[in-house]
Amino acid sequence: MRAIDDPITFTVLDEIRVIEQLATGRLQRALPHGLELSQFAVLNQLALSGGEKSPAQLARAFQLTKGAMTNTVKRLQARGLIRVRDDAADGRRKLISVTEAGRAVREDAVAALTPVFGGIAAGVGREPLREMLPLLRGLRVHLTETERR
Repeated sequence: MRAIDDPITFTVLDEIRVIEQLATGRLQRALPHGLELSQFAVLNQLALSGGEKSPAQLARAFQLTKGAMTNTVKRLQARGLIRVRDDAADGRRKLISVTEAGRAVREDAVAALTPVFGGIAAGVGREPLREMLPLLRGLRVHLTETERR
C-alpha cells in the first residue's frame, strides 16, 4: 500500500466525512412522519424549485444513480407526497412535482430540523460557520469539476 502523500488532504476529508455522518444522524432522528433524509431532500428540492423535475434531473442534482432516485421517487409517490406524470413532449420521460400533502410534510420537516440547525450554529458560532463556507464551497467546486473530467 502506498503512503498518503498529502496527510492534510486526508485529514480534512476524513473530518468532513465524520461531520457528515454525525449531521446526517442528527437530521435523520429529527425528521417527522417516518421521512428519510433522502426523501426530505427530494421534497425540499421540488418545493423550492416550484416546478417539475425529471428523475434524471433529480439524480444529477443529488449525484445519485437513476436507480437510487427511482427508489426514492417510488416511496414518495406511494405516500402521496409527490405526483409523477408522463411528459407530454417526450412520452418516455416522467415529470415529478410535489403534492399539497408533500408540501405539508416538508414544512413539518423544516420545523423539526430548525432546532437542530440552530443548535449547531449556537454550538459552533455563526461567524465561524460563515468563515468556513467559502473554503467548503471551493472544495466542493474543485471536486465537482474534477469529477466531470
